[in-house]
Amino acid sequence: MNFKSAKTYAGLLLGAAVALGSVAAVAQGQQFINILTGGTSGVYYPLGVALSEIYAENIEGARTQVQSTKASVENLNLLQDGRGEVAFALGDSVKLAWDGNADAGFSEPLTDLRAIAAIYPNYIQIVASADSGIETLADLAGKRVSVGAPKSGTELNARAILAAAGMSYDDFAQTEYLPYAESAELIKNRQLDATLQSAGLGVAFIKDLAASIDINIVEIPASVIEAVGAPYVPSVVPAGTYGGQDADVSTAAIGNVLVTHAGVDEETVYQMTKLLFENLDAMTAAHSAAGGISPEGALAGLTIPLHPGAERYYREAGLM
Repeated sequence: MNFKSAKTYAGLLLGAAVALGSVAAVAQGQQFINILTGGTSGVYYPLGVALSEIYAENIEGARTQVQSTKASVENLNLLQDGRGEVAFALGDSVKLAWDGNADAGFSEPLTDLRAIAAIYPNYIQIVASADSGIETLADLAGKRVSVGAPKSGTELNARAILAAAGMSYDDFAQTEYLPYAESAELIKNRQLDATLQSAGLGVAFIKDLAASIDINIVEIPASVIEAVGAPYVPSVVPAGTYGGQDADVSTAAIGNVLVTHAGVDEETVYQMTKLLFENLDAMTAAHSAAGGISPEGALAGLTIPLHPGAERYYREAGLM
């Protein structure tokens, strides 16, 4: 190679290096925020969509995505693997993930998980077709029941509630492991009698089911909830939440948590936390369950460490 050729080659290399540096600078200016939710007919998904819009509009350089998943257990495993930046999950699933409970779907302790906020409660809602004759927990015996996707947060709830009532899946004539929408369709088609699902009040799949057939919301007695213990607490599905539901129905509630992981930078999590609480009207417009979210309740019952970015927000807000 002669001197002129060498000089030209060096110039090309320098130009390529500058170009690559520019690409890297652009990439560094972008913040990818993948929001892990649940089934599209549940509550996590519309709230995730609302969050994605809030973050995209208010976090400089943010590129957001909403991922529909099998909810809590899958979300937490994805976070641990760095395949998401924020996720919705049930409080008991979060604790089991931190502990590395293999039976719950966590092969090892998920120690990279960090909390953003305790948010609204989920309600354990057992819905049955009126034609099935199911009016109590005991009536589920000998029936065809769906208990949520395998090892999902809902299915963990189903195991806990049934065990506290002295029951198990063996008592059912048929056990299906299906999420919200699929369960509702099978009940409509008389291929299932009931489903136990964990969701916010007014969840779309039960509203849709109640608009199609007569349903019963099955009571979970206080004695059963007491037998399960924390983090389950007694609560009520108020009369009129669903079509044809004329009376309050006692049930169990369990808190949800907005979770991130240790690898997300402090400033991003600070912004995500702050924007959540500054846009609660938009969140509630996306789903009424968000009415249960407040800064004052955001630190209640957390079983994993706060992310430093979230902690910074709470300290600035005078909540820590």
